[in-house]
Amino acid sequence: MQYVKLGSTGLDVSRICLGCMTYGLPDRGTHEWTLDEEASRPLIRQALDAGINFFDTANVYSDGTSEEIVGKALRDFTRRDDIVLATKLNGRMRPGPNGAGLSRKAVMTEIDHSLTRLGTDYVDLYQIHRFDPHTPVEETMEALHDLVKAGKVRYIGASSMYAWQFSKMQYTAERHGWTKFVSMQNHYNLLYREEEREMLPLCADQGVGTLPWSPLARGRLTRDWGTVTDRSATDNFGSGLYADSDRVVVEAVTRVANERGVPRAQVALAWLLHQPTVTAPIIGAAKPRHIEDAVAAVELRLTEKELEELQQPYSPHPIIGH
Repeated sequence: MQYVKLGSTGLDVSRICLGCMTYGLPDRGTHEWTLDEEASRPLIRQALDAGINFFDTANVYSDGTSEEIVGKALRDFTRRDDIVLATKLNGRMRPGPNGAGLSRKAVMTEIDHSLTRLGTDYVDLYQIHRFDPHTPVEETMEALHDLVKAGKVRYIGASSMYAWQFSKMQYTAERHGWTKFVSMQNHYNLLYREEEREMLPLCADQGVGTLPWSPLARGRLTRDWGTVTDRSATDNFGSGLYADSDRVVVEAVTRVANERGVPRAQVALAWLLHQPTVTAPIIGAAKPRHIEDAVAAVELRLTEKELEELQQPYSPHPIIGH
């Protein structure tokens, strides 16, 4: 495993981040394809054994049970100081007023709930899951800054939004001397490259690390076009992210993978890891081979010709995922 700094910080993270949306009770929340605790623990252990030190979850994943399962497994398998633990807030956790969003009340409430579920007294990276248009950015950024000063959070990050929104939040923090975001978790893969227009150049200019979610496009880059899986059959959010025109990109991945004699997942992840703005793709792992392929991708060096073959078929997409 290779390790790099997260953005312009001194924090060392593995080049692969294990995304933990896959782990959680299937009867809680909206992800009926998730793995329960018994099925999740061997995969988390495998990730640790492979040198992955970076784990990402969120309060909304399986109604908080992802945080519970991940927190318990990490306490059992490793030392807290040896890992980088990330979680997120913004999504609705309960009905009624103040059950979602980025108000000061929500920020202060949700960090305490997440820490309880994770079984730790701090998180390394606390991320806003999306932009909250209903809360002043000053309120959100000051609340996040106070969490850092209270020792409950080491660094803060953001997730998918427009570049102008991210820039506004960063400027607000800088203007007041508050903690700024060190990372951007955005939707970026061979099938969706709209982030290359504004967000990625902004992050590069400002020294912000990027942590792409869905680096394998919900698995579409790893299988023949049109193949239906248990997850894709019930993934209402993911069903609207890609189009039939993306088939040609998947075919390019297949050609390069066949010529290399490696799985398609390794090629798609290796392309991301070649992008200078990318710190660590966030991979989901429901099977041991998913982790094996991700770790192998770190060492896979693509040629300029292969990179061009993978990139050339891309066609523009509407902005989605925010």
